[in-house]
Amino acid sequence: MRDAARNETDPVSPLSNPDANTGTAVLERSQTEEQTSKSDDGDADRFAHYVSKDRIMESRMTGRPVVALCGKIWVPRHDPSQYPVCPDCKRIYEEMTGK
Repeated sequence: MRDAARNETDPVSPLSNPDANTGTAVLERSQTEEQTSKSDDGDADRFAHYVSKDRIMESRMTGRPVVALCGKIWVPRHDPSQYPVCPDCKRIYEEMTGK
């Protein structure tokens, strides 16, 4: 009961001023934008990067970007076998797996 009283007087709480007609409150969230590109002077585009296969498949179905171990963000469109492996991704992968 004490929590309900506090929410009614707390100006930040969504329960402090519910809409009188419907009895509901609205939580406002700040709008966020998804970063779809990363400035890396183009060097990262010359490499094949490490990303989980599940993320690659999800990206191909949704068109959403993936994030490689090295931090590169992109939407996969090319055959990675045509490029050398990103040295940063390889180093991070080897540190993670102990190889």
